[in-house]
Amino acid sequence: MEIKEKIKNLIDTNDVCLFMKGTPESPQCGFSMAVSNVLKHLKVNFKGINVLEDESLRNGIKEFSDWPTIPQLYIKSEFIGGCDIVKEMFEKGELKTKLEEKKII
Repeated sequence: MEIKEKIKNLIDTNDVCLFMKGTPESPQCGFSMAVSNVLKHLKVNFKGINVLEDESLRNGIKEFSDWPTIPQLYIKSEFIGGCDIVKEMFEKGELKTKLEEKKII
């Protein structure tokens, strides 16, 4: 239960939270880099959490969200999705709208 509490705390205390492989400055996979770059392009201040540093976090976030892949994006505690969903939302302008609605940008 401890890892779920840690994940919930990270999500609740950061308006935009990206669980990723690596860091925003040094992504360790192309999918994490893509989502990080989308957020940077939109000038979003976000918290990148490197799941490679903690195996229990890496497995725990998949269980927490019931989503099998990383990266995973949360905005104001709402699970948005992984790379494909974020890229599609970005391309359609939906991600910017969501960020505006949540008063992030």
